[in-house]
Amino acid sequence: MRMLEQFFPEFTEKFNEIDQLLEENRVIDKKTYEFICFALAIKARSQPCVLKHFKGALDQGATVKELSYILALTTREAAGGDDCFTHGTIGDWREIIKGNVDCGCEFDYTSKDE
Repeated sequence: MRMLEQFFPEFTEKFNEIDQLLEENRVIDKKTYEFICFALAIKARSQPCVLKHFKGALDQGATVKELSYILALTTREAAGGDDCFTHGTIGDWREIIKGNVDCGCEFDYTSKDE
């Protein structure tokens, strides 16, 4: 038994209720649902969910070629997001080198001594 199921079953029950609510009110077809969940599982790096939604999409008529496209699209969008985030964060890299940027953390990254 998983820890949350054992020590906080009310929490896991709410997740089950959310799953049921989402299923009852789904406004997209099941195959599209599985595609979205597959992509989100990849981003979340959840092996059980990747397997579940890969198989779920196949069960809804998806092809391995379609799932390969979803994998490529998810990977590309993640890479783009990583690129935008990182460049946005270190866009003032010259100021970082000068030590003029405060990261807000306690560790002094500008120290030459280690």
